[in-house]
Amino acid sequence: MSTYTAEDKRKVTTHRLIEMKQRGEKISMLTAYDYSMAKLIDEAGMDVILVGDSASNVMAGNVTTLPMTLDQMIYHGKSVMKAVNRALVVVDMPFGTYQGNPLEAFSSAVRIMKETHADCVKLEGGAEIRESIEKILCAGIPVMGHLGLTPQSINKFGTYAVRAKEKAEAEKLINDAHMLQEIGCFALVLEKIPAALAKQVADELTIPVIGIGAGGGVDGQVLVMHDMLGINMGFSPRFLRRYASIGSTIIEAVGNYINDVKSGDFPNEKEQY
Repeated sequence: MSTYTAEDKRKVTTHRLIEMKQRGEKISMLTAYDYSMAKLIDEAGMDVILVGDSASNVMAGNVTTLPMTLDQMIYHGKSVMKAVNRALVVVDMPFGTYQGNPLEAFSSAVRIMKETHADCVKLEGGAEIRESIEKILCAGIPVMGHLGLTPQSINKFGTYAVRAKEKAEAEKLINDAHMLQEIGCFALVLEKIPAALAKQVADELTIPVIGIGAGGGVDGQVLVMHDMLGINMGFSPRFLRRYASIGSTIIEAVGNYINDVKSGDFPNEKEQY
C-alpha cells in the first residue's frame, strides 16, 4: 500500500474542512495525546488531530473518560500542538467543565485555547448544553459538536451499545444536529449510530459530519490512534479496522532487548565508548 501524501501543505482550518465537504473530499481524523505520535501523524498528512479525553482510557488506564481533568487535557493539548504543522487540532473539553454552567464552560474553553494554542474545542451533547456552546462561540472559539454515543454520559446510558436506533432518539439527534449547526458549530462528530441515520444527518447539514462507527455516508472518519495501530489490543468493536499490530511488535522488541541484556550480547564492542 502506498503512503498517502497530502497535496495541499497549507494549515488545515475550520473553513477548509467545509470546503472539503463541498467538493466531496473525505476528512481524515485521528487522536493523539503526545508530541512524538502527533508529529508522525501530522507528517503522514492527517487533516484533523483530536486530543481526545480518550486519553483517560489509553494513556491513564481509567475505565471511562470521566476522570480526565482540565489540567490534564491542557497538558496533552500543549504536547500535541508543539508537534503539529498542518492538521487542525481539536481538544476535548472534559467532563464537568461545561455541562452545568455556561460561564464555567467559557472559562474552561478560554484556558484550553490560551494554554494549548489549539485550534478549537469539542463538546458532547445537544440541546442540554446549548447555552454553554453559545457562550464559547461568543468568544470566537470554534466548537465541534459530538452526538450519538457520548462517552462522558456512559453512566446514564449504562452501555456502549449503538445509540439512536429508536425513532424518538433518532429524531432528537437530528434536531440536535441542526441546532448545533444553526448556533455556529463548524463540524460534528457522530459516534456509534446507524449508518442510514448518520448519512441522513450528513446530507442535511452543510457543516462536515465525521463518524466513528457511523458508516461511510458521512464526510469523514475518526478513530482512536491506540486502537487502529493495535497498541490497545483488547478493544475490537465492529467499526474498528486495525492498520498495524504495534502492540505485538513492541512486546517482541522489548523481549529481544531483555534477552540481549541478560545474555551479555548488548552492548557489543561497537555500541560502547
